[in-house]
Amino acid sequence: MKTQILRILRNSPDYVSGQELCEELGVSRTAVWKSMNKLKEEGYEIEAVQNRGYHLISCPDVVTESEIGSRLSTCWAGKTILHFKEIDSTNNQAKREAEKAEHGTLLVADMQNAGKGRRGRSWSSPAGTGIFMSLILKPLLRPAYASMLTLVVALSTARAIEEIVGLEAGIKWPNDLVVNKKKVTGILTELSAEMEQIHYIVIGIGINVNTESLPVDIADTATSLRIESGQKISRAALIACFLKHFEKDYEIFLSSNDLSLLMEEYNQRLVNRGNMVRVLDPEEEYEGRALGINEKGGLLVQRGEQLEIITSGEVSVRGVYGYV
Repeated sequence: MKTQILRILRNSPDYVSGQELCEELGVSRTAVWKSMNKLKEEGYEIEAVQNRGYHLISCPDVVTESEIGSRLSTCWAGKTILHFKEIDSTNNQAKREAEKAEHGTLLVADMQNAGKGRRGRSWSSPAGTGIFMSLILKPLLRPAYASMLTLVVALSTARAIEEIVGLEAGIKWPNDLVVNKKKVTGILTELSAEMEQIHYIVIGIGINVNTESLPVDIADTATSLRIESGQKISRAALIACFLKHFEKDYEIFLSSNDLSLLMEEYNQRLVNRGNMVRVLDPEEEYEGRALGINEKGGLLVQRGEQLEIITSGEVSVRGVYGYV
């Protein structure tokens, strides 16, 4: 009920009477009153005026089911939200939940104590500052297509950052988002599959949102949206906006089973495009000029007279003169 009440209050420019809430929700005035008190205990500032009703004045920066759910406009993405105050990692929990979970289930945590990135790297996850979330997908796709979803998520996240924060977000192929040449987002895709069938895909997204300072060892290559924008950002608004864009981009992806319809916009945001990059292949390290991605999500790198198609996995790409 808290989600429904928040949605009604948030979408109303004026006061909403207790009677209106009772009639719309089909509950008693006592039930509405109890929910209002719970919301106030959670940090919501709600004004109650006799003969006028309730008015939402301010919201805490929380990522609860009610706060995110009250902002959603999606059909299936995030319709089920599992919120955790503290967890090992949302990807780990998503894999534990995946078999019984519905397609589009979102897991979000206030804090991770074992957050992880690609190749087993850790991801800093302090409480109350970042977005730590995982999305469970169950697409009718061949496993070979799953890696392309990482690029779809990157594009959707970039769109959301631009809409909510007003910052231009670039993509460092295949799974990092950067603002002013520094990393703000990492994406980790994991799946359970057989040879020709996907059981589920878990996509983890970590975003440095309201972090005011970063550890010295990563300050040269990482940043936060707050540091770059100078403003505090609603994490729930950013999550809801991401889900809106991802649901649309995901359907576009499924319509062609590749990135052909999203490739142009992805390439426009690709920070490596046209630049010299270093390809860190376990078998051979070399340099070339990044040209953009193809419809399968491979990075095209011009290496002298030879055109290389780089696929993600064990291959990493870095800028020749820095992180990007």
